[in-house]
Amino acid sequence: MTRTFKATAQLQNFFKEIGELSYFAARFFKVCFRPPFEFREFLRQCYNMGNRSLVLVLVTGFIIGLVLTLQSRPTLLEFGAVSWMPNMVGISIVRELGPVITALVCAGRIASGIGAELGSMRVTEQIDAMEVSGTNPFKYLVVTRILATTLMLPILVVLGDAIALYGSALVENFKGNVSFLLYFNTVFDALSYGDLIPATIKSFFFGFAIGLVGCYKGYYSKKGTAGVGMAANTAVVFTSMLLFVIDFVAVFISDIFYEL
Repeated sequence: MTRTFKATAQLQNFFKEIGELSYFAARFFKVCFRPPFEFREFLRQCYNMGNRSLVLVLVTGFIIGLVLTLQSRPTLLEFGAVSWMPNMVGISIVRELGPVITALVCAGRIASGIGAELGSMRVTEQIDAMEVSGTNPFKYLVVTRILATTLMLPILVVLGDAIALYGSALVENFKGNVSFLLYFNTVFDALSYGDLIPATIKSFFFGFAIGLVGCYKGYYSKKGTAGVGMAANTAVVFTSMLLFVIDFVAVFISDIFYEL
């Protein structure tokens, strides 16, 4: 009975969390289009999130391109299909690996940072002070960060895809004497709008999810230093789970359109 009660309580807490997050998202859309607009803070957040995550995304993408090509090449050689390497790597990275892995990297880097930052502001009562002074903390702190992550993540995905393809081309140039021009021409011939458009659209949703969960966990952080750490930790865990759910929905919808 005790285990059943704990499982029921955890399930109730999960659905409660989903409901509160949905209300938080509805509040964002309600406030987002109302003046005043915090353009300066929005641009500052875009710079912080994009510039500080750029090196991590590029290094991760480069390693993904290298490893994927090195691991796939022996198998393709065995079947005499090594000429299909650019097609396989290009489609895999652009359609799935690039957006998902970049989003997971940014979830660990950005969502935890937002959760810790807003959590510390909640603990030190800076958010309460903003409300007393007449400033709308939700619009200044939350809206700007969610918009910044929604805008910057697709840009980071494009850059990560490009450097991953460069890493793959580097391996092919070294192992198979394939020129960079031939490699990228083959990749671009293999790609279609059906590969690019769904990947780009879902990267916007990835960015929105990262900003939304990070802001939600930090904005409603519990009191005390332990609450700040919990906000940062749960932001990463919840965001990662939500990213996989969004990716599944995006792939399912894309498959329906492909069938049509």
